[in-house]
Parts: sequence; C-alpha cells; structure tokens
Amino acid sequence: MEEGAADLRQRKKQNCTETDKMAPDERNKENPNLGRSPKYVLFQRFAKLFFGCVAAVTSGMMYAVYLSTYHERKFWFSSRQELEREITFQGDSAIYYSFYKELLKAPSFERGVYELTHNNKTVSLRTINAVQQMTLYPELIASVLYQASGSEEVIEPVYFYIGIVFGLQGIYMAALFVTSWVMSGTWLAGMLTVAWFIINRTDTTRIDYSIPLRENWALPYFACQVAALTGYLKNNINSSAERFCYLLVSASTYTFMMMWEYSHYLLFVQAVSLLLLDSFALVQTDKVHEVYKIYLFSLFLGYLLQFENPALLVSPLLSLVAALMLSKCLQMNMKKGTFISRMLKIMYFYLVFTISVTMNFLLKTFVPHKENEHVLKFLEVKFGLNTTKNFTVNWLLCQESLQTPSQDFFLRLTQSSLLPFYILVLIICLSSVTQVILRRISGEPLKEKITLDDGRIGERPEIAYHVIHTMLMGSLAMMLEGIKYLWTPYMCMLAAFGVCSPELWMTLFKWLRLRAVHPVLLALILSMAVPSIIGFSLWKEYFPRIMTELSELQEFYDSDTVELMMWVKRQAPVAAVFAGSPQLMGMIKLCTGWMVTSLPLYNDVDLLQRNENIYQIYSKRSAEDIYKILTSYKATYLIIEDSICNEAGPVKGCRVKDLLDIANGHVVCDEGDSYAYSKYGRFCHEIKMNYSPYVNYFTRVYWNRSYFVYKINTVISFQS
Repeated sequence: MEEGAADLRQRKKQNCTETDKMAPDERNKENPNLGRSPKYVLFQRFAKLFFGCVAAVTSGMMYAVYLSTYHERKFWFSSRQELEREITFQGDSAIYYSFYKELLKAPSFERGVYELTHNNKTVSLRTINAVQQMTLYPELIASVLYQASGSEEVIEPVYFYIGIVFGLQGIYMAALFVTSWVMSGTWLAGMLTVAWFIINRTDTTRIDYSIPLRENWALPYFACQVAALTGYLKNNINSSAERFCYLLVSASTYTFMMMWEYSHYLLFVQAVSLLLLDSFALVQTDKVHEVYKIYLFSLFLGYLLQFENPALLVSPLLSLVAALMLSKCLQMNMKKGTFISRMLKIMYFYLVFTISVTMNFLLKTFVPHKENEHVLKFLEVKFGLNTTKNFTVNWLLCQESLQTPSQDFFLRLTQSSLLPFYILVLIICLSSVTQVILRRISGEPLKEKITLDDGRIGERPEIAYHVIHTMLMGSLAMMLEGIKYLWTPYMCMLAAFGVCSPELWMTLFKWLRLRAVHPVLLALILSMAVPSIIGFSLWKEYFPRIMTELSELQEFYDSDTVELMMWVKRQAPVAAVFAGSPQLMGMIKLCTGWMVTSLPLYNDVDLLQRNENIYQIYSKRSAEDIYKILTSYKATYLIIEDSICNEAGPVKGCRVKDLLDIANGHVVCDEGDSYAYSKYGRFCHEIKMNYSPYVNYFTRVYWNRSYFVYKINTVISFQS
C-alpha cells in the first residue's frame, strides 16, 4: 500500500510539473499577447486604432472630393450662371432647394421659419406647413450654418449647400468603413467596402442626379447608427465604449428620424431584426430593450418638434415597440430551454403581433391623420390582389423605383464580384446563426468567450443582427427597386467583412473538417490574401474607368428650359399662377419663385389629386373641361411639354397619356387589342392648332422647341 501510494504521489507530482511547463505555452498559443509586455500590447492596439481611424477619415474625405469633382465635370457647375445651376436640380430636389433660397432671403431666420410654416406663396389656394409636410429640417440647418458661419462673403449659397451634402456622404462612407472594420477586426475590410461602394455607385446612391433628396441627408446618420449599434451589441465591449456607442445610437437615431419622413419605416425593419435577435436569445435582452427606449424617445421628441406630426403616432414602429415593451415581463421567462418555455415563445410572438396590430388600429382610429389610401391600393395591385384604372396608382406602378429589380442590376453586381461574395458570406453566416438557434432550442448553453479555433461566427450577436437585417432589406429590395439604395451599401459592407474575417473562414473549415493544413493558419492567410486579390483586380479594371470619368467633361445644358425660365422671370406678372407637369412646376418655383398649381410630392392626397387633374392637359378631353380644371386652381398660365405630349415611352402603357386614357375610359383593351374612343382629340395636340374653341379659352404667348406657354383667358371670346 505504501509503495502504491508513493507511486501515485510521484505520478501526480510529474503530471503537475508537466502541466506547469505546458500551461504558459498553451496560453501563449491561444492568446499571443499574453507573452508580450503590456506596453507593447497597448502600443499595438493604439497603432491599429490610429491607422484604422486615419484610413476611415481619409476614405470619407476622398469620397466627398470625388463626388464634388464628378459633379463639376458633369454639369460644368462653376462656369454656369445661377439660373443654369438651379436647373440641374430636377423634380422634388428643386422644391427642397427653393425653400433653402427663401430662408436665406428672409429678413431674419425667425421670419423665414414662420413664412415656411404658414406658406401660402407656393401652391395656389393652399396654406401649408412646408417644414412639416416636406421635412425641411436639413434646409433649416444649412441656412443657419451658412449665416452663422459668416460664409456669405466666402462661398455662394449653392456651393455651401451641396458641400454639406457631399460632406455627409463622406461621413456615410466612413461609417460603412467603421462597421465592416468593427465586425471583421481589420480595416482592410473597410477599404474593400469603400471600393465596392464606389464601383457600384449606380446602385448604392442617387447623389449623382438628386443632391437635395431627403435620403441623401438622412442615410449618413443611419449608417452612423448602424455602426454604433454594431459596437453596442458586442459581448466583449468595455463599459466606456458601450456608453459611447449607446449615446451615438441615441443621437443618430433621433437625427435620422428628423431628416426623412420615411425614416420610421426603416427603423421598423431594424426593430423587427432586433426582435428576432432577442427572441432567439442571440443577444443580451437588456441591450435590446435599451434600443427600444431610444426608439420611443426619438418618436416622442420627433412628434413634438415636428409640429405634432400624426404620422409618427400611427407609425408601425411605435405600435411594435410599445407591444414589445408591454410583453417584456413574459419574455423574461422564456429562455430556460424547456418545452414550456418554447411554447410560451410561440405565444409571445402571437401576443406581440396582436398587441401591435390592435394598438396601430386604435391609434389610426383616434388620432386624426390623412390616410394614404393610394398606398394601400398600390400594394394591393402590386401583389396582384386587385386591379385598378386609377391614374395615381398606375402611375406609381410605372415608376422605376417601385418596380421589381431588373436583370441589369444583378448583372452589374456580379461583374463587380460583389454579389457572389455577398451570397457566400451570407450563406456561411446564416448557417452558423441557424446552428446557434438550434443549440438554444435544444437547451445547450453558449460559450461565454468565442475564440478563433471554435469557428462559431454565428454566436457573435452583432453578426446575427446584420444577417437578419440584410435579409429583411434584401427581401424588400426584391419587390421594390428603390430599396436597393438601402440594401446595396449593406451588401458592400457585409461582403467585405466576410472575406476579411478569419472567423468566417475558420467556421467554413470547421464544417469541411479540414486537416491537411492547420485551419487557423489558413484562415489568417485567406483573410489577407482574398481581399488583396479582390482589391487588386478591382483596381486594375475599374480605376482607369473612374479616372476617365473625372477627366472627361460632360455637357449638360438645357437651352429650352433656360429660355423658358428667363421668359417667365421677365414677362410673367408677379401674381401669375402656372400649371403644368409637377416636375416642371418644381423648377418654375425654384428658378422664378412664381406660384404653381401642383408640386412633385407624393405623400399628400390633395397634391396627388391636383397632379392627376393638371395632367388632364395631355388627355382626350374638351377645351371647356380643361379650362374648368385650370381655373378651379386659379391658374393663369399653362405650359405644355412636347416631351410628354409626344412621348414614345420605353414601357408600353406607362406613358402619361396612356394612363390618362385608361383612367378616363378612352381606351378599352380586348384580347390584346386596344380600342380608343373619344369625340375629342388629345388636348395638348389640338391646342397647338389655334382654332376654335381652343383659342376661345387659351392664348399662346410663348413657345420654343420644347415648351408652349398659353395664357388662360379670364374673359372668354367665342370665335367661329
């Protein structure tokens, strides 16, 4: 017994000695920084952070300079007169910039704001709160900065305005850079994100041709919010960084909501992503509910500062978040891994859905608001649930941004290699997240600390969030092409993160059970080699094209429109009211300041009805009918556009005159054949003939190759 005990003690002593010898090596292998001095580790982290921040800021600044240079080359902006510059703002962009001009012309900022909130000089027979209805907070901020900074003597207002927008696009780029950097751990991913974003600029942004659009002001703040939320959801974040990310999420969420009238819909999609993330126990519940509180605070503050905007009260975001907060107590008892808890989780989804729908219905019942019936009709027709002859609905269906994406969209993304790598990264991350969810359902606990050897990228909450969010955004983009400007930047960021992340490659190797080569070493090599190869190939193919874009002078000069605006400013009386297509009316308002009958805005029922009525000038209706319509809006001048009257149209049935004929019953389709019947010719053609009864109601006062201007007679003189 004594000899056996002695042998046992000897073996324990040897084992302890071997363990003591091996432990430092194993620890150093698992974490190489443990064997280094604290000063070296601190210096390494500081250098990585410093160079990454420099790269992010430099990328943003270079992108802003690139946009400015491209804009100058495209429009010859610096060599144009003020009127010629303003004509480059098309459609609704012209309206936004016109109010910026009015603010600068006001005797004081307070007076300018009052005139905008009680505006009766834009649309005939209507007094509107332009700040609320058109979300003019960007213009308010730009005008304050322009006057407070003393820039009047340094820079022209238009350059200051577009400079702010280009600067925000630089912030947008830097935020995408930081997001991919935080997710992958290397700023090489940020550089690849920037490259893919610029190469696919056609599908990532509309800044090229619509600078004042609300989304160009708002999306940079949303990108900052997503970057801050990515850091906030991380498990191993320290308290100071977490507090900073929380404050940044709060500030950017509120600012984003104030800049764009549709922002709460995008935040609703994000809230659904967080709901799924929390329901599958992929993130700390407390963090998710803190974000819900940010939503509620932003909605409440936005409601007050947007003149008690009822759209925020009846928004699906408020109903969903309120339902989630009410169901919080039930949710806390669902993460025990038992069969009962899984059944309660199903009931929880049902409860949240029921409360959300009920609350939204009650709010819409008791809160006065203008229901956009045309949106509901549009969705019904879009998904094949109904058919309609309504002009507004069919016109919306014909808009490119509201149609399904074309094949060219996917072809462009494939040629730039973005789509293939995005699909690869998404499949790997989604499969890993699905494994984590199955482990949760089976009751298996998750590891507190994930190492590279584990190959479980799906257990990182920020990765799971982005997988869910990008899938929801992609689903919407498959239905509406306009959503691609929200989804494609996400694709750039997620694809770049994936190919630069050793964890993603390690996750793939774990599934493949790779043994020929050490998987960790191979993952580290591929995370550097693959993005380098992609970057080199993109640089070789696309860099010469980008430089050619910046070096070539493009010519944009619409002499007919310039001549029309000059005639209006010189010949039309101050009290004149112009009628015509909404897009042209936007330019009339910007370039001349004269009152118009309609505007190119589609979030107001009355303006949509006005647009349809004024568009009747291109229909087959009598001169008397058109005269009654125009005089009902107190119009004094009518502008006919040849481009609409003689439109050939790329899509059959989507021309304005075709939609009007269908709505008015002047076209009947039977077995593929179209039959037209109307005892009147098309008004825009007939009025040019200058014969009775058209000359009784209208007198031509100006024309050129593109436009015909008619004065609407106040006294009708009947001629034979």
